[in-house]
Amino acid sequence: MEFNTIRIKSTFTSPFESSPRADDDNSPFRKPLSLWPGMYHSPVTAALWETRSKIFERLLDPPKDAPPQSELLTKTPSQSRTTILYNFATDYILREQYRDPWNEVRIGKLLEDLDALAGTISVKHCSDDDSMTRPLLLVTASVDKMVLKKTISVDCDLKMAGAVIWVGRSSIEVQLEVTQLSSDSTDIIETVALTANFIFVARDSKTGKAAPVNRLSPETETEKLFYEEADARNKLRKLQRVERKGFEEKGEKNRLHLLLAEGRIFCDMPALANRDSILLRDTRLENSLICQPQQRNIHGRIFGGFLMHRAFELAFSTAYTFAGLMPYFLEVDHVDFLRPVDVGDFLRFKSCVLYTEFEHAEQPLINVEVVAHVTRPEMRSSEVSNTFYFTFTVRSEAKANNNGFRIRKVVPATEEEAHRILERMDADSLLSKETI
Repeated sequence: MEFNTIRIKSTFTSPFESSPRADDDNSPFRKPLSLWPGMYHSPVTAALWETRSKIFERLLDPPKDAPPQSELLTKTPSQSRTTILYNFATDYILREQYRDPWNEVRIGKLLEDLDALAGTISVKHCSDDDSMTRPLLLVTASVDKMVLKKTISVDCDLKMAGAVIWVGRSSIEVQLEVTQLSSDSTDIIETVALTANFIFVARDSKTGKAAPVNRLSPETETEKLFYEEADARNKLRKLQRVERKGFEEKGEKNRLHLLLAEGRIFCDMPALANRDSILLRDTRLENSLICQPQQRNIHGRIFGGFLMHRAFELAFSTAYTFAGLMPYFLEVDHVDFLRPVDVGDFLRFKSCVLYTEFEHAEQPLINVEVVAHVTRPEMRSSEVSNTFYFTFTVRSEAKANNNGFRIRKVVPATEEEAHRILERMDADSLLSKETI
């Protein structure tokens, strides 16, 4: 009996325009696969990596014993500005790749794209156009704030744009803006749908130590305003570190005891506990994975956007099982990238509802914490690699169909949980004061 054989070929192309395809094994020009970025790409990530392919080649294959950049350049925000356009209105295949069950853009995939774009922008700013110097290693340090201002439809074109708006000695702040494009009878209307701020730090690719970055010279009044605001945020971050130390020193025992009082009733007299409250530990979810080569970035480590995507999906599920109704994403409060995640690492994501807010009855807030751990069973060790903080509410249409809907108050059972709650509340309070 004869069988038909269907030969499968990769649908990916090399991220380097000049590199032959993977089936040309004997080509002397092809870079080793270990030097390629992984094949876990959204269409936008793939396009960004193709756009900066020449920079990638130098980043991945610098001359041996190349010296560091000898002289810092002064660049303008416009030199790093990059724009991505999603042609959702006309490209149905692209539209299907980003569609969620509510005909909106999948936030998790958008987080990947935002991280990839911010990385491209930081590389542009730090490039010195000299192929004989060793490039900087740019690492995502944190996401300062990411706010969803409106629902993002998958039926209308979308634009994502950003630029470097502030630099320190070895740190860079990139501001991104996502706008939804719609048209009336005569004009194209752009509405800001999401804003995000990424912080990168530069490291010497040979020594791993902090390295100075090119200076920034804002030109327009808007650019100068963005620079001043970013500088204020940098000072605020330093203030927050002092405030946290102050909290430990002052030992705000009253706040801690009040927070723990209700949790102790749950632990010691569960039959008498308030049914409108729930212990933090009872809101937990967890998932695990082995990090694969397809998820690596140009430095051979796991792509930060992938980590954000996975953390978001778990946070969304946590808010869903907690509220009992479909959640609606509002913002990423903060993300810390504390240590790199490598290919082959055993990664565990642990989530919980940290606290809830009822200031606006029509829009209760669910604050979710996700902590990523790199676990090494052979070494009996587990280290925190990332912390993520997300805020959700409940979809209005889901709430309208459920008259008995209520959000519970979350209470801690241990001092460690109480400290985490207070620390996050204080951080959000400082950010709110700065915004005002």
